[in-house]
Amino acid sequence: MIQTDPQVMTVLGPIAPQAMGLTLTHEHLLADLRPQYEKIRNARPYSQDEVVKVVLPYLNRVRELGCKTFVDCTAVYLGRDAALLKRISKESGLQILTVTGNYAALGLRGLSPYVLTDTVDALAQRWIEEWKHGIEGTDVRPGLIKLGFDGGPLTDVEQKLIRAAAIAHLETGLTIGAHISGPSSFLRDQGIKSWSAESASGQLAILEEEGVDPSAWIWIHAQNEDHLSHQVSAALRGTWISFDNIGSGDTIKQYVHRVLTLRNQGLLDKILVSQDAGWYSVGEAGGGKFRPYDALFTAFIPELRESGFTQDEVDTLLIRNPAQCLPIQVRRKKR
Repeated sequence: MIQTDPQVMTVLGPIAPQAMGLTLTHEHLLADLRPQYEKIRNARPYSQDEVVKVVLPYLNRVRELGCKTFVDCTAVYLGRDAALLKRISKESGLQILTVTGNYAALGLRGLSPYVLTDTVDALAQRWIEEWKHGIEGTDVRPGLIKLGFDGGPLTDVEQKLIRAAAIAHLETGLTIGAHISGPSSFLRDQGIKSWSAESASGQLAILEEEGVDPSAWIWIHAQNEDHLSHQVSAALRGTWISFDNIGSGDTIKQYVHRVLTLRNQGLLDKILVSQDAGWYSVGEAGGGKFRPYDALFTAFIPELRESGFTQDEVDTLLIRNPAQCLPIQVRRKKR
């Protein structure tokens, strides 16, 4: 059997990891965050031409700033549009990845009913079929598995998702990205701050039980966990720690502090950084208020340098780490 090097799957086909270049690992182009039942009852068609017209200048901007690869993390049934992403990739010149999986965060509002009735194996097979045959009648294949969790102890549905992801990973080699919501303001007022870490710990336990190595898993929105000791512990196990809302919410200095904390533990090579920006919102005039993708370039990287980061360390965050995280390769738990 001929052995081939791992590749990264973009919406236009596979590329070598070293061809990724500077990568934004968690962004969005289009979203429809209404509850699934409402979208079924009241579909809101949108014009691809209008979406392209709105988002293309923002993508051209980051391409000019040095970005080569862009991961659209929009979950299934929350606005993922494989045909649109393929068109935008061609017109922008950016290498774009999309996702498979399902999303149980936001109180299940984006969850399709089949997730509740499918067995674990049947659910995994849906994602495997998209990997093998393409998404929604296109030839576009996913570049990772994207899941959504509300934080805290895993519910039955969330346990099903992570077990299905383990099966799908062992079949496809796709990396698993897990959105974990932070604690609500009410929980923070009660002093509960490890809401995200509890979900992360539960997911990792199931993945390892199913034979998947922690290096196949991304903790998306790890900035939601206030106690950085949890992120350090997870990274020491091999997981990817994604600080990915740069430019919104917390200050740039707070993000630099998080990265510094892990770097000082020798874990710079387990960090992903991005912005969770964009969001052409279906149903809003002109797509609503669109958040640009350039804060990482214009504010975060300069602050890193001001804090003593070398160019080589910046390259580790933005080039080397994505190229290590996203290749298609089965990562089995070491016995």
